[in-house]
Amino acid sequence: MTDRIHVIDDDAGLREALAFLLDVNGFDAAFYASATDFLEALPVADGCVLTDIRMPGLTGLDLIRELRSRGETLPVIVMTGHGDVALAVEAMKAGVIDFLEKPFDDGHLIGAIRQALSVHRARPAPEAARLEAQARLSDLSPRERDVLEGVVEGRLNKQIAFDLAISPRTVEIYRANLMTKTGARNMAELMRIALAAGL
Repeated sequence: MTDRIHVIDDDAGLREALAFLLDVNGFDAAFYASATDFLEALPVADGCVLTDIRMPGLTGLDLIRELRSRGETLPVIVMTGHGDVALAVEAMKAGVIDFLEKPFDDGHLIGAIRQALSVHRARPAPEAARLEAQARLSDLSPRERDVLEGVVEGRLNKQIAFDLAISPRTVEIYRANLMTKTGARNMAELMRIALAAGL
């Protein structure tokens, strides 16, 4: 069975653009103008969900919580505006696979979808995932852990810098170290590792 990408966004223009992009990349896709429309179609849902975080009515975050409350394990990618990083962090804590800031690169989106589908298929047991995540964080210095905790809480670099009494530039260096030491390819993956480890 072909995985279907379920795209939920109230912006008709974006849905149309994504329809073309997903089609030329060989994905079977279904489109919904609201989270409610998607939930009504859920009994036949499979594959991956790509949803905007800010929508009228049920938000993307509301949708994720509703899916999890129903025991649905579909991988979810959220699309977020520039000012929605704290919301994206909250979504990661609710079990989102990835988040993409708008405007995003087409290649990045396609890569995120492929990654979400493969991670979902090969998902390790929760205890194995926790141990693997803890191992990836084992080389962090105490200060790097402090910065990571700030990132997980959704704080901006300048807020983390203020809390730790260091410069924002130093926070940037620590964040770069976090990516290198954990092997995370992007901020969403770093968040996944931290949350799986229990931070």
